[in-house]
Amino acid sequence: MSGTSVDVDIAALRARHPALFAPNWRRRGLIAGVIAVMTAVYVGAFAAFDVPWGRIGPGFRQLAWFVAEMVPPDPGDHLVTYLNALGETLAIALLGTLLGALLALPLGVMAARNVVPPALFRLPIKRFFDAVRGVDTLVWALIWINVVGLGPFAGVLAIATSDFGALGKLIAEIIESADLKQPEGVRATGGRGLAEVRFGLMPQVLPVIAGQILYFIESNTRSATIIGVVGAGGIGLYLSEQIRVLEWRQVSFLILLILLSVAAIDFISGKLRAALAGRRVAPA
Repeated sequence: MSGTSVDVDIAALRARHPALFAPNWRRRGLIAGVIAVMTAVYVGAFAAFDVPWGRIGPGFRQLAWFVAEMVPPDPGDHLVTYLNALGETLAIALLGTLLGALLALPLGVMAARNVVPPALFRLPIKRFFDAVRGVDTLVWALIWINVVGLGPFAGVLAIATSDFGALGKLIAEIIESADLKQPEGVRATGGRGLAEVRFGLMPQVLPVIAGQILYFIESNTRSATIIGVVGAGGIGLYLSEQIRVLEWRQVSFLILLILLSVAAIDFISGKLRAALAGRRVAPA
């Protein structure tokens, strides 16, 4: 097709559908207005915070000094203590995530639209999930420390509570997005109610849910470090103590331990998620 015929076709289309080729000034104005409002909010926030721009340069020089003081990483005489604390942090993340998942699974199933259609029963569960996950893990740690005292048990409960809300909502959404052909097949063979959920929905969503739980375990390793700062056990307590006494080489050693453990868990969980995904898409 020559260039002239293409121009003729476009001219004919313009003549036939002028509204499609006319500039949408209303939409462009809306986009420009949203960008202008966001820019104003961004600039206004910096103005309200009274950012000390003059301290940024000296602050980066101080940061460079901190980094220089951290080299080389050195555990001092506390290597065994730090390794035990790291193991405690990993245990907090694992136990807290699994406990939260076990509590969230039945309620997450009940909150799914294709399992419990009446909104009167499932919406309160979803709002409960929203209320629980709206509170940060660190706040839950402070609450549980006042309930059960200092130590790793408070950390396990804090992570379990936070994950209960997040995983419950996630499980409900995963079930709602499941293929309905399998439950229909179960129904066609005479299965009803729980049989549709057990044999029609759960086999296709459990690998996805398991993959999400593995991701939460990886993420909660970092969360367990943070809540340790407030007394919920783990390596975070030692990290905050060494920062307070300016033992920067021990601080860098603790950070290196945390980074290596997170990287190892990320690698393992990634392999497991890939295996679960491959099993889910593999032909029967």
